[in-house]
Amino acid sequence: MTETRNLPLLPLKNTVLLPHVAMPVSVGRPASVAAVEAALASEEKLLAAFAQRDVSVDGPQQSDLFSIGTLAVIKRMARSVDSLELILQGTERIELVELQQTTPFLKATVASRPVPAAAEDVRSEALERDLLELAGRIQRLVQPELQVDLRQFAAAADDPMQFLYTLAAISSLDFPKVQAILEAPTRHEAMTLLHEALTHEYQVLSLQKEIAAHAHTEIGKEQREYMLRQQMRAIQQELGEGRPEEAEVAELRERFEKADLPEHVRKEADRELQRLQGLPPAAPDYQVTRTHLELVLELPWSALTDDDLDLDRARRVLDEDHFGIEDVKERIIEQLAVLKLNPQAKAPILCFVGPPGVGKTSLGQSIARALGRRFERMSLGGMHDEAELRGHRRTYIGAMPGRIIQAIRRAEVRNPLLMLDEVDKLGRDFRGDPASALLEILDPAQNHEFRDNYLDLPFDLSQVFFITTANTTDTIPRPLLDRTELLRLSGYSDEEKVEIARRYLLPRRREQTGLSESQFVVPDETLAAVIRRYTREAGVRELERMLGRLARKVAVRFAQGKLDPVTVRPDDLPELLGPERFFLEQLRDRLEPGVATGLAWTEAGGDVLYVEAILLPEGEQLTLTGQLGSVMQESARAARSYVLSRAADFGIEPPKAGVHLHVPAGAIPKDGPSAGVTILAALASLYSGLPVRGDTAMTGEITLTGLVLPVGGIKDKVLAAHRAGLRHVILPEENRKDLPELSERVRSEMEFIFARRAEDVLRAAIPGLAGRPASSAETPTRAASATMDPRSSKMSPAPPVP
Repeated sequence: MTETRNLPLLPLKNTVLLPHVAMPVSVGRPASVAAVEAALASEEKLLAAFAQRDVSVDGPQQSDLFSIGTLAVIKRMARSVDSLELILQGTERIELVELQQTTPFLKATVASRPVPAAAEDVRSEALERDLLELAGRIQRLVQPELQVDLRQFAAAADDPMQFLYTLAAISSLDFPKVQAILEAPTRHEAMTLLHEALTHEYQVLSLQKEIAAHAHTEIGKEQREYMLRQQMRAIQQELGEGRPEEAEVAELRERFEKADLPEHVRKEADRELQRLQGLPPAAPDYQVTRTHLELVLELPWSALTDDDLDLDRARRVLDEDHFGIEDVKERIIEQLAVLKLNPQAKAPILCFVGPPGVGKTSLGQSIARALGRRFERMSLGGMHDEAELRGHRRTYIGAMPGRIIQAIRRAEVRNPLLMLDEVDKLGRDFRGDPASALLEILDPAQNHEFRDNYLDLPFDLSQVFFITTANTTDTIPRPLLDRTELLRLSGYSDEEKVEIARRYLLPRRREQTGLSESQFVVPDETLAAVIRRYTREAGVRELERMLGRLARKVAVRFAQGKLDPVTVRPDDLPELLGPERFFLEQLRDRLEPGVATGLAWTEAGGDVLYVEAILLPEGEQLTLTGQLGSVMQESARAARSYVLSRAADFGIEPPKAGVHLHVPAGAIPKDGPSAGVTILAALASLYSGLPVRGDTAMTGEITLTGLVLPVGGIKDKVLAAHRAGLRHVILPEENRKDLPELSERVRSEMEFIFARRAEDVLRAAIPGLAGRPASSAETPTRAASATMDPRSSKMSPAPPVP
């Protein structure tokens, strides 16, 4: 028979009363206080305690209460100002049958629902033992000093469920988990739920203890270090040494007093020192401020080197280090002369532009040696962060000064020679534009107060001798190029390369391989063969590599015990360097009709290219191949239109056929107007059936009216023709002024034909082509016999070509 009772009901918030468990409860709601008063008025003092599903409900109904609760006895009651303090003793598990009334307090019909006794099996016994073990581990984690025998407590319980309810109550489990244990219909299910809850609780407590132990260890370490520091300070005070950080600040202050600093720098340094003195050593700003002050001390605010203004010595030094490049040497001598007359003159900003391997970087070192200045070099190639030049602000972690200020610090003087290599290869992205930062650095009107972001003090760069280098000016921003004085270094002729190899490259390679001059001999004819057959470049880098290979081959012989001196002959080169890499057959000594030889300029120097044209059987269109740029395509169309419009004047009857024009090598992009006269000659040769002279190269821009306009890169182009063995060059008349840049030897071996109009080009390039007689103003001239002052752009008149 199930016993039912009508009892006052006490709703509980965020807690569950379990049978066989005593629990303190604070009652404050009026309905709950009335229910307690009604229970106290009865003889048994019984209450029905049920947990609320939603704790935010103040007037719960039956649906707001869990259906399973606990029958409770009020053991003790105490009144406070606004609540009743109770101690409730749970007696048995009950079920809410029906809510009888809600005012003035809740009263309900409840039925007894004890957990039925079940037969003991092995699984239940194992689960109970594991529960005891788990509860013991939790107890040792929470209160290791309290020794409780849980097995004895479990054995002494009258009700099999008493131990489970008590264990759930003292384990600080969450409210939903305790309610689930109370609602479990069987003892085995209750044990399973309790085991899961205690396992989770044990894992949380274990991790919590591990974290606490680690934190305690860290705190203990810091306390130990603090005590040691205090003891160290006490010992230092007894010895009269003071605090370490105070000693560092005092040392910095003493160094600032001895340093020769400008007044504005000293005032800023004093302010930073005062700030540093008030900072604890562990503060993040302490090391930043100290590093900044040390940078201020290390910079040469007033240190200068005296320029060596001996012009004869400077010329001798430049000649010792570099062969040729007279224009650049003369410019340095001019600057020395200016400094000698006006010591306050600002240092120039030079830009060496030329192909790779012509000695731009090494020339900067020679200039520094001639001037007696310190030399520092930095490469700008690939730089894309403006902060690398200006520095980072000290608010950033890992901030450091820019590379300009770092170079000045390394040089230890305020007027070094600073070389900025590869200025044409600067990058640009979201971090800024380094080229824009160079606008201030390379401007003498602004750089006397250059502010680095890290230093944050004005530093005078006006006396720094800046030299920039580039392979081409096309990628240099125009404002930056405007701040520099361009000095072009062209490629070397074969004779100049022989001289450079004999003076500089061979001695350097002998020294690197440990050979003496008598052991390793390379005659001039061998050097010339290496230059012509194994290198094809404007500079001398590949030549030096080839000489290095020769030196290593000879070094192997001496290392193997062969002590006879070695003289390398031209016939020995295939054995030592392998097959020839370049052949003169590329020059096409005999040209087919429709083929002309042109000259081109590249970043690596001048080059020889051929323009080929053939007739197509049908059509009248012009087909262009060879990766020609838009400007070169327009030159081809203009040349064809001019030839067709003047065909009758040249005795040409153009066939009714299309033309395919090709410029090898097809894999290399080509552009520019200077191939106009070459395309003109190729088309005229094709239409007339007469070949172009095989020993003649040409360059120049052509117009629709037949004018030949000047082009650039004449020196590089002529040197390329000279290297290739072409001794006749057709140039625009306006480029006559560029010939003084060539050496006397190259000019004496070449014949230059200057053309004003297209007729002059065709008459010189295609013998036998009919045409109108040239006027005296249009007559091409020969420059082979012209005499020329290498330091002047004037040329004595030369006789006309017969």
